[in-house]
Amino acid sequence: MRVLGINAIFHDPAAALVVDGEVVAAAEEERFSRRKHGKRPVPFSAWEQPEMAARWCLERAGLTPADLDAVAYSYDPDLVEPSDVPWEDLRTEYARRAPYFLATALPGLDPDIVRFVPHHVAHAASAGLAAPYGGDCAVLVNDGRGECRSHLAGSYRDHRLETLAAQHLPHSLGLLYEDLTEHLGFLRSSDEYKVMALASYAEPRHLDLMREHIYATEDGGFAVMPLDWGTLAKRREPHEDMTQEHAELAASVQVRLEEVLLDLARWLHERTGHKRLTMAGGVALNCVANTRIFAEGPFEEVWVQPAAGDAGTALGAALTVVADAGEPAAAMPGADLGRSWTDDEIREYLDNAKVAYEEPEDVAVAVAEALAADQVVAWFQGRSEYGPRALGRRSLLAHPGRQENLARLNEVKGREQFRPIAPMVLADRAPELFGRGPFPSPYMLFVHDVKPEWRDRIPAVVHVDDTARVQTVDPATEPLMARVISGFEERTGLPVVVNTSLNTAGRPMVDDPRDALECFGSAPVDLLAIGRFVVRR
Repeated sequence: MRVLGINAIFHDPAAALVVDGEVVAAAEEERFSRRKHGKRPVPFSAWEQPEMAARWCLERAGLTPADLDAVAYSYDPDLVEPSDVPWEDLRTEYARRAPYFLATALPGLDPDIVRFVPHHVAHAASAGLAAPYGGDCAVLVNDGRGECRSHLAGSYRDHRLETLAAQHLPHSLGLLYEDLTEHLGFLRSSDEYKVMALASYAEPRHLDLMREHIYATEDGGFAVMPLDWGTLAKRREPHEDMTQEHAELAASVQVRLEEVLLDLARWLHERTGHKRLTMAGGVALNCVANTRIFAEGPFEEVWVQPAAGDAGTALGAALTVVADAGEPAAAMPGADLGRSWTDDEIREYLDNAKVAYEEPEDVAVAVAEALAADQVVAWFQGRSEYGPRALGRRSLLAHPGRQENLARLNEVKGREQFRPIAPMVLADRAPELFGRGPFPSPYMLFVHDVKPEWRDRIPAVVHVDDTARVQTVDPATEPLMARVISGFEERTGLPVVVNTSLNTAGRPMVDDPRDALECFGSAPVDLLAIGRFVVRR
């Protein structure tokens, strides 16, 4: 069975292809269009489809639109309830017409094969069916909103979902965090991770008030009562300085979010008895909360979809249609589901760009030497990542032992100085340096405490609260990056390499060789490692 999944209704439009139960490809439209998040989540944009991502997914498998058995669209307009939200009826109408928009974007596609999958069911499947648990696990979804809900708690057994709780709008943990993001002067539905980073710089001074207004309910849901943020911290304009009261507000909401999510996880565990929890929805990208759920919650294992935001619903919708047809779906093989290029193709890009390049005997050795010499390296290797995290395919690498490299990389990327950068470490070495969070942690979706004896040795990756968002590397699946880390340790004694996404502020992650050359040419990066080639400044 050949099923193309589509996310298009809010933000992060994406496409994913599942063939005979195997996840073949998945990609976000922003990587092709070069528009951050693909589009803004307004009703007027709901007609836009991820047509470039969809076409590429089909090309990857050698298929045409006419070859598809089904198209799974991660939103069901029949579930939308009457609303006073401006222009919401337009969004719903665009969703109803999605089969015809898709048929126009993908000539040869039969609009009658399009299936509407409820938004939160698609989120749930992107976790519960994609996780390496054989379709038997608890699943927790929290985001801004779907058709009329913001939350789903359920159980997968034999690839079948049983929904145990769902929270009706307007109560929404995701919208709560989006509102706070906007109040603090950041872009909503985009910059929520900045609020999470800012929260570490203050104590949660308003936590008691948050507990009065935000709380879990006995039926597995929660309540979010109206709050006037302006009484706690002045609304910040993007050009204004951040103050301590802004950090205190961020900390208060962040801690309360963690507490409520823990309550939801405990309720779900009591109802299911599952030992394993899977999570998706934009709130599941909050790696600080994820770690508390793992460390303090009742589940033995916690797995988070690496494309937990709306992009992941393209995959979840496709997996739902496959499961409903009675075909078992294989677990997600990894996050490296996007585009790649052969070395010959990369050489052609380099020749056309008329840049000088080298072909070292081992690019991993060349990069390890550059990093040991405190150079910043742009790293472009293999298939690009599905989701918002750079996982060693499209990354900026640096020396973790230089405290100044935090400011240096934030300057390279043009982003706020309070934001942290992450460590990459071999999976079998991680417990020596880090604690509290789960291992392995290949998708950078948990924070870990940095052990005291290592904090002064790798200061660039230690956040203000002595944590780090760790990515573990398995040499069996990532041999090239593993050799870089080992080579760097041989030269410095440090088993960690800095990893942050290969992009600059406001731009999507680099995806193709042209993007890599443009980024390298416009940012103060010392070396570009692209395929087996090296370009030096």
